[in-house]
Formats: sequence, structure tokens, C-alpha cells
Amino acid sequence: MFGKANETKDINERFNVIYKEGIFSGCKVIVDKETGVHYLFSWDGYAGGVTPLLNKDGNPVVKSNNE
Repeated sequence: MFGKANETKDINERFNVIYKEGIFSGCKVIVDKETGVHYLFSWDGYAGGVTPLLNKDGNPVVKSNNE
């Protein structure tokens, strides 16, 4: 995030946005391609936050590359 310009490419290659809704407020579901962990990023105006997406048992949603 605060690294050198060429590090941005590495971040974009690691994470994939699989769902997005909203413009000024909304959410995205982002997948870490290395670990398979899904994250929920939500924002409203200039404020936002990120958290692991959890299943009904309270465990992080993790998908392998084959799913």
C-alpha cells in the first residue's frame, strides 16, 4: 500500500475482486489467491473497513484454487 510503485503489480496479482456493489457506499468480496481466504471490504464515503468473510460456523470462508 505504501511501498514502491512496482509493488502495486504484486498486490494486484495476489488479490481478486469477485463481487462489487455500490459507488459512494457499498462492498466488495476480495479473494487472496495464495490462501483462498475471502475478505469483505465495505465503505461509506471516505470510511471503510475489511474483515474476513465468515461461514455459518464462524470460520473464515476459504476456497481452494480448484473450486
